[in-house]
Amino acid sequence: MTYVTPDLCDEHPEVQVVEPMFGNFGGRESFGGEIVTVKCFEDNSVVKQLVDEPGQGKVMVVDGGGSMRAALLGDMLAEKAAKNGWEGIIIYGCIRDVDVIAETDLGVQALATHPRKTDKRGIGDKNVDITFGGVTFKPGQFVYADNNGVIVSETKL
Repeated sequence: MTYVTPDLCDEHPEVQVVEPMFGNFGGRESFGGEIVTVKCFEDNSVVKQLVDEPGQGKVMVVDGGGSMRAALLGDMLAEKAAKNGWEGIIIYGCIRDVDVIAETDLGVQALATHPRKTDKRGIGDKNVDITFGGVTFKPGQFVYADNNGVIVSETKL
C-alpha cells in the first residue's frame, strides 16, 4: 500500500508530525503500520530479536538515542525483517549496508549511515513509550512514513 503523508495530514489534521530529520533508505518509499517500540543505545540486541518475530502490519520504531557512533540495522537484519513481514523500521540512529537495504522490500528510515556495527550486550527495552522528534511513540499507535516525513496517529488511517 502507498501512503502519502501530506494527504494524510490534510485528511486527518489531528496526526502528530515528527520533526524532519530522517532519510529514506529502504526498498519501500512509503510504509505504515502499528507501532512496536524499541529503546536501546549502541546495542541492537532487541532489534535483532524482534526481526525474527512476525511483523505483518507493524513498524518497528527504534529510539537509538540519536547515536552517530554505530549502526543499529544492517542488511542481514533488514532481510530478516522483510522475510517476516515487517512493513518498516524507523531508527533514531544509524544504519549500514545501505545499498543492499535499498533493494530490500522493507521501509527503512534513519538519521544517517555508519559502517560500524553495535556491540551485543542484550541491553534494551521493547514496547515502552519513546520520544524523539517532538513526538512520543506509544506501542499500538500507528506510524506512516514516506519521502515527505513521518506522522503518528492514535488510530489506523
